[in-house]
Amino acid sequence: MEKFDVIVLGGGPGGYIAAIRASQLGKKVAVVEKEHLGGVCLNKGCIPTKALLKSAHSVHELKSLAKLGINAELVSLDAKVAVRRANEISSKIAKGVSFLMKKNNIAVFDGFGSFKNSNEMNVKLNSGELVDLEATNYIIATGASYNSFPGLVHDGDRLIGAWEALKMEELPKSIGIVGAGAIGVEFAYFWNAFGVDVHMFELQNHLLPIEDEDSSVEVERAYKKLKIKLSLGISSVEALNKGDYALITATEKGETKEYQFDKVLIAIGMTGNITGLGLEGIGVETYKNFIKVNEYNQTNIGHIYAIGDVSGPPLLAHAASHEGIIASEHLSGYQTHPIKKENVPGCTYCYPQVASIGFTERKVKGLGLEYTIGKVPFRSNGKAIASEEADGFVKVILGKEGNLLGAHIVGAVATELIHEYSLFKTMEGVDEDIFATIHPHPTLGETLAEAVLAARNRSLNF
Repeated sequence: MEKFDVIVLGGGPGGYIAAIRASQLGKKVAVVEKEHLGGVCLNKGCIPTKALLKSAHSVHELKSLAKLGINAELVSLDAKVAVRRANEISSKIAKGVSFLMKKNNIAVFDGFGSFKNSNEMNVKLNSGELVDLEATNYIIATGASYNSFPGLVHDGDRLIGAWEALKMEELPKSIGIVGAGAIGVEFAYFWNAFGVDVHMFELQNHLLPIEDEDSSVEVERAYKKLKIKLSLGISSVEALNKGDYALITATEKGETKEYQFDKVLIAIGMTGNITGLGLEGIGVETYKNFIKVNEYNQTNIGHIYAIGDVSGPPLLAHAASHEGIIASEHLSGYQTHPIKKENVPGCTYCYPQVASIGFTERKVKGLGLEYTIGKVPFRSNGKAIASEEADGFVKVILGKEGNLLGAHIVGAVATELIHEYSLFKTMEGVDEDIFATIHPHPTLGETLAEAVLAARNRSLNF
């Protein structure tokens, strides 16, 4: 039986980062991964979808080039090329993860691991061979899989999930999307750009329901301009494969309606991959199909940690990576910091992009906190106007001491701009810190400072 200081179960963006950090701290480390290093994010999530969205955005940019004095014609669209490029990019980057494992002297076992007891694990290798491993510490990073409910079940044919969607080289003429979270709105944007008739269905009243309402409304406005159909605030929805077509039945404002599509994307959330790990046998506590952890991602069994999607929301790759660092440092006795969920930024790569950190205005009101709002549209920014990127806004929610309770950005490069607010919030900055920071001109980033100024009635350019 081979022994390690740390065994990481799962080689996604949480697992492989945790393994590298543990190795840097002098630990003998192994990773057990049943499918692909890089996990869902790299192989069938974050990276390939962003490649597709680059194609989609290029379509929209081409259509607006005439305003810039560039006369160009869109001759044709080839989704097959876009999809193949996306998957080729994933494969290339995945090889880089394998290199990192070798560079950091991390043993990789290609297979599925389950606990025999709290210190030993049995791994069924993909070759069929069985091996036993032992470790002083474990980090569970097994990720999550599609959620489903009665009437909303993936069949991989007409009723697909995001992973099948990424492989779909021949696009349908029409598609219904059930669920208007990040996955739903991102695929809607890509398919719409490539000529697919898209109709979205959501039980909540807005697209991106976990975002600030102002952000959701801005994206809805943009999607209506793109002629993406929206059925929001419906009371029920069901999707069925009828053989020659997919049927969505939805109750809208008390009226039951039926819609036919070539395909239906079911994007109604994810559930933790805890089945078959042997957690029950060793007494690891779970909740709602996720593993229960503390602020250092430690389970109720002290030497076993769980990070990333399997440990619960927010189900984001960058959250998983950061949790992996915290877990490896904590088990190594290295002075680290606890995870603060409110400091995890969220990003959605539709157009306009959406990025946020901290509380929504709705949440702040619910908590009864004293606050002020600063909201500045990009149309007040010279660089945004010159760059044809004037859609959207920056909104900040400041506490009474000038601290950042929440920030919400909708715009062309919102996912890049959120970094300043992430640092600001993590360092527990106050408004005066932003006022004292010189923001280069002309840049979109000037709007970040302007929004904080606006929250204190000191706006200079709006």
